[in-house]
Amino acid sequence: MSEQTAQHTIQETREKMDKALQNLKGELVKMRTGRATPSLVDHVRVDYYGTPTPLKQIAQIAVPDAKTLQISCWDQGAIPLVEKAIVAANIGLTPQVDGKLIRLNIPALSEDRRKEIVKTVKKLGEDCKVVVRGLRRDANEVIKGDKSLSEDLQKKNQDQIQKATDEFTTQVDTVIEAKSKEVLTV
Repeated sequence: MSEQTAQHTIQETREKMDKALQNLKGELVKMRTGRATPSLVDHVRVDYYGTPTPLKQIAQIAVPDAKTLQISCWDQGAIPLVEKAIVAANIGLTPQVDGKLIRLNIPALSEDRRKEIVKTVKKLGEDCKVVVRGLRRDANEVIKGDKSLSEDLQKKNQDQIQKATDEFTTQVDTVIEAKSKEVLTV
């Protein structure tokens, strides 16, 4: 292995760390915070003509106010299917059909529920940090296993990996802090 391969290992590790961070952000977006956001129903799939179809492909999702999601289907015949899919998705929201619209009212979260969600958010953050540290360990083992690199180059590459780890750990902390603050805001 050479210095070029070591740089490739570092770059690959950074990309995997970024994937872990993006995965965390994706998980946090799905969490209910007491505020209406279209991402609450992003993962809902509707059995539309026998095909599991993402809700956003067959309906427009609007947020008229902070506590309501409004879903208007392009095909009015799909309204019962969408209603059924939302109930089946088990997101804790009850759809209310209002003519050509489906409304989802987001109930206010109790203080205990908010604290519970913050604990879950922090656990997801810690899990992400564990993944980042595992990636650091794996990359360091690859660098240490390369006998063609001098000790100085090994140390330099390990320092770069540590910098990447610190950078992504800080980003995870920032994301978790922001989400926790959002959840606790009434």
